[in-house]
Amino acid sequence: LPGAFTCEGGQFTLAAWLEPAGEIAGDSFDFAMERDTLHLSMTDAMGHDVRASMLATLVVGALRNARRAGVGLAEQAHNADVSLDRYSDRRGYVTGQIARVDLRTGTATIVNAGHPHPLRLRDGRVESIELVADPPFGLYPGHEYLVQQLPLQSGDRLMFITDGVLERNASTLNLEALMIEGAEMHPREAVQHVVLA
Repeated sequence: LPGAFTCEGGQFTLAAWLEPAGEIAGDSFDFAMERDTLHLSMTDAMGHDVRASMLATLVVGALRNARRAGVGLAEQAHNADVSLDRYSDRRGYVTGQIARVDLRTGTATIVNAGHPHPLRLRDGRVESIELVADPPFGLYPGHEYLVQQLPLQSGDRLMFITDGVLERNASTLNLEALMIEGAEMHPREAVQHVVLA
C-alpha cells in the first residue's frame, strides 16, 4: 500500500481507505504523483485467502513497474495481465481500474478491468460513470485493454470502490446519499463518513 492514505495538491485531494477484512483478502489501491500527473489504481483479487493477497501484490507490482517505465495505461494494463498469466498458473484474476489525471489540462483517462463503476458528485447530483468493462486482469491473456476518457470538471468529486463495498452488510448502503451528505466535508472526512456508515 502507499505510505499515506491522503494526498493533496493544488488541483486535487485524494483520500482513500482500506477497511480490514475479516479474512485475508486481495483489495488494494495505489497512487503516485509526478509533476503534472496523478496516477491511481484500485484492484480486487479473486478470493479471500493468501492466494488473493499474492495476486494483488503481483498486480500492484506490475502496475507500478509499468508506470515507472513511463508507459501508457493500455500498456500498464497489459503488463498486469501478462504478469498474472506468467506467474499465477492461470488460477486467478484481478479486477481493477487504472486512471491517469493530467493536472495541467484537468483531463483524465481510465482502464476498467471488470471493476464497479466510479461514482461522480457534480452540482449536487451523483451519477455512475458508465465505463466499458474489459475483462479482469489474468482472465483472457493477451486482451487489449481500452483506454477511455474519465469525464471531469473542476469541483467534481469521484468515489472509486471495490465490490467489498457492495457486499455483505454494506450492500444496502445508499452510496449516492452518503456522497451528497458528505459533499461539504474534506475528502478525508467524506471517506470516513462512508466507512462509518
